[in-house]
Amino acid sequence: MTMFNPPHPGEIIREQCLEPLNLSVTEAAKGLGVSRKTLSELLNGHSGVSSEMAVRLSKAFGSSPEAWLWLQMQFDLAKVTERADSIHVTRFSGPALS
Repeated sequence: MTMFNPPHPGEIIREQCLEPLNLSVTEAAKGLGVSRKTLSELLNGHSGVSSEMAVRLSKAFGSSPEAWLWLQMQFDLAKVTERADSIHVTRFSGPALS
């Protein structure tokens, strides 16, 4: 089940990981082993949580990589659902995935 308007994972990272620890973007990027630009793009919603970033976040802040990817999936799915009526496809008959 998708959330109606889930926050971007970058917002969660900023508010629940960096701010409580008083980490700057530069400090957090160094600790995560990524560039400041890479982390800044994620925090500002210009990029998403990749599988590799999910592992890095898990090691640095806890939760599982799957939890970080789930947050990204919920955000992505909510955005696509907003425009689902404009997505036109041909429905095929036959065995379907459950």
